[in-house]
Amino acid sequence: MRWRRYGEHAALLDCASLEEMSAARATLTEAALDGVTEIVPGARTLLVVASTSALEAARSLLASADLDHPPAGDAREVVLDVRYSGEDLSLVAEDAGLSVAEVVALHTRAVYTVAFTGFAPGFGYLAGLPAELQQSRLSSPRTRVPAGSVAIADEYTGVYPRESPGGWRLIGHTEVTLFEPSAAQPALFTPGLRVRFRSV
Repeated sequence: MRWRRYGEHAALLDCASLEEMSAARATLTEAALDGVTEIVPGARTLLVVASTSALEAARSLLASADLDHPPAGDAREVVLDVRYSGEDLSLVAEDAGLSVAEVVALHTRAVYTVAFTGFAPGFGYLAGLPAELQQSRLSSPRTRVPAGSVAIADEYTGVYPRESPGGWRLIGHTEVTLFEPSAAQPALFTPGLRVRFRSV
């Protein structure tokens, strides 16, 4: 891990892997250090916004933490009902050397964790996609992906919270609202949340 100054009141932690970033995030979140105002995870980075003294405390904490055994973190879990009829479902099955039923079984059997958010309000990058389903993005992104589309790309699965362009492989659709600006907590997906998918 390597720390870099990020403006006057923040530091960016470069991590070796998604797992290391997730462990660092869970450790800092659990510690709830005074003076830390925001923790923003990325695929291989963790932005910590805090006072100078709190940043030093965060560095010290992570330097001595056992990141191979991080805190369990958020115990909440949501289950999303999915209709597995995405435009790329057959392509995913073909590229994986599986049947469509096997793709659905693998996708619904896994327990995912929101590793970080981005791309669009409410979009969560869900870690835990089975290795058999890990495939590259489409070579030519779509100009329109419907809201609620369940998709996979690389090591992640995710759900498009609103209509937008996108290059992930579409395998299904859910009716769940992922982002509601007027809600007390606008985004359903927050880092650390566990997610399961259920075929309907």
